[in-house]
Amino acid sequence: METLNSTSHSDTMAIIEYPEILFLLLCFIVLCYWRSSILINWPLVGMLPGLIRVANNLLEIATEVLKQYGGTFEFKGPWFANMDMLITADPANIHHILSRNFSNYPKGPEFKMIFEMFGDGILNTDSEVWEAHRKTALPMMNHEKFRNLIERSSWQKVKEGLIPVLDRISGLGTEVDLQGLLQRFTFDTICMIVAGHDPGSLSIALPHIPCEKAFFDAEEAIFYRHILPESLWKLQKWLQIGREKKLSNALLDIDQFVNQRISMKREESESKAKMVEHQEEGFDLLSGFMKAYTGKNGSSGDCVKFLRDNLMNMLFAGKGSVSAALTWFFWLIATNPLAENKIREEMKAKLHVKEDDKWSFFNVEESRKLVYLHGALCESLRLFPPVFIEHKTPLQPDILPSGHRVDPNSRVLLSFYSIGRMETVWGEDCLEFKPERWISARGGIKHEPSFKFPTFNAGPRSCLGKQLAFIEMKIVASTIIHNYHIQVAEGHPISPRSSMLLHMKHGLKVRITKRSV
Repeated sequence: METLNSTSHSDTMAIIEYPEILFLLLCFIVLCYWRSSILINWPLVGMLPGLIRVANNLLEIATEVLKQYGGTFEFKGPWFANMDMLITADPANIHHILSRNFSNYPKGPEFKMIFEMFGDGILNTDSEVWEAHRKTALPMMNHEKFRNLIERSSWQKVKEGLIPVLDRISGLGTEVDLQGLLQRFTFDTICMIVAGHDPGSLSIALPHIPCEKAFFDAEEAIFYRHILPESLWKLQKWLQIGREKKLSNALLDIDQFVNQRISMKREESESKAKMVEHQEEGFDLLSGFMKAYTGKNGSSGDCVKFLRDNLMNMLFAGKGSVSAALTWFFWLIATNPLAENKIREEMKAKLHVKEDDKWSFFNVEESRKLVYLHGALCESLRLFPPVFIEHKTPLQPDILPSGHRVDPNSRVLLSFYSIGRMETVWGEDCLEFKPERWISARGGIKHEPSFKFPTFNAGPRSCLGKQLAFIEMKIVASTIIHNYHIQVAEGHPISPRSSMLLHMKHGLKVRITKRSV
């Protein structure tokens, strides 16, 4: 009896802490009687039963549905949940929304509410505020000092963090989660680039850094805000239970880290001697934003929120997206040894890399010679874009090139994951990993239109960090491929995680061995 009561109490608490469980149970009877397709629009509950049935394989099923419906599909949710949405992977629609009719498709209030953790930063704002952020960031990120900073910070972390850790793991002969190591690498590197500070999460001891883990938890909670009725996740937030409690705890850790970095940087700026030294040798984005704010608003202005929001946005964008991209890249390389060999041969030929070099340093200009590596990275990003979906809301009624009508304040989702798997866009071999598709007849890098390859977004909101991402990815990819052999653990499951960024659900368990020279 005690066991029965304990179990019942546990089940009750689970429902209280995760109200979405109760919501899903409302559809349980429907699921029991109808093994429905996601395409069936049931009375009252809409297409939700079919959505629940395929939840564990949602990206693949959504892609198949979009193929069946010519690239655009209208999803109908429960009548009471405001979950109706139009999902599209049609390049013409993406070009229309992100470029041709850009002004009619802002992020919108719903997006800002879902991503409230970003405050008024560049990822979360529209109109004049967004334009002001972009005008502030663009000159800094196009500056030669910034390119040098990316190169210097990435190689420093390779030398002091990545190589020692991989050497130790290969020596022990144990399996390791490569995704976790890559997340530590990108977290440390983006902190060095943005805030001039190395948290040291990628070191021999692999220390626990609360902020590094907190971003991972926050991404999951934000993802569920997209697929749950607003009333449910808001109830979780009000009661401080379930994933919303995890999000709140994550934000405490992130804010503590961000505020510490801002405080330290402001203390540096108060010392003229330190500021001069910083400008000459320690350029970083936080100092640039601080200087820009002071120039516009005067030294007496309260810039803490401005710096907090922008630092939060930069850390999020630079940490998770690059590590996700590299994780899928190394999985593809491990399962396509011919491509791996071609990358090594290219490094020998173009960079004159010798087998007995422990690692090879190259600058930004030299990295442009690695055409096949660039193609392999693009091919990985095509198949597994870190930001796999984009959320838009029209201001005015519109007719998309596909002929679909969208009304004001309706939800439009752009599936970047699906477009990379469309035969009508990439050909019959769209599911194959072929770096050669990115190499022109003359042997140079072949550029594709952004609405066909929207991994870095398209139109006015194209990603400012694209250059940063490719430099960092090439440095990490070339270092690991030149020095180590990666073998995926036998039987390790590979599937996407339910998150705002396309991480692997179970990590990437691998065995790393040093290459013989």
